[in-house]
Amino acid sequence: MERITWDQFFMAQSHLLALRSTCSRLAVGATIVREKRIIAGGYNGSISGDEHCIEKGCYVVDNHCVRTIHAETNALLQCAKYGTPTNGADIYVTHFPCLPCSKTIIQAGIKNVYYAKDYKNNEYALELFEKANVNVAHIPFDEAKIDFLQKSKLQLAVDMLHKLRDLGASEEEIKPFEEKVKELFDVVQA
Repeated sequence: MERITWDQFFMAQSHLLALRSTCSRLAVGATIVREKRIIAGGYNGSISGDEHCIEKGCYVVDNHCVRTIHAETNALLQCAKYGTPTNGADIYVTHFPCLPCSKTIIQAGIKNVYYAKDYKNNEYALELFEKANVNVAHIPFDEAKIDFLQKSKLQLAVDMLHKLRDLGASEEEIKPFEEKVKELFDVVQA
């Protein structure tokens, strides 16, 4: 098994945290790291004790869900709550931070922002990061790295393609499925 890099390890943690999200519009996770040690994590969801979007729906005002606290802010608040300093730390986020989170990240003293997916990247946020001397880097993340059933899923798909052939399906009928398997599993031959 190939050993993943530190960036991929922390990004994987952020993707796992995103699975806890209670926002039905976009699941986001964030991990704060200092000296290759995780000091906090967060995901977007409602405040403690309030209803969640997955239960009551999003509470949208001006095209934003106001029911949730963003993942980055939740992680930073966790540090504040437990007295863990963030000055000079790094943050790994599944998506590019929104403008308010970008401001919060800068004020918390975060020095490096790593994100996996572009998401409404705000030009002013980028300008503020640059002015604050905060390094921002896109770290593409292959979610298959944390799919521990990927080999079994690929084998099932290949077996199904073989069964379709055995049942008399034409190559023309099978080709779209085969292409999708190749795309999903990044394989040369299905």
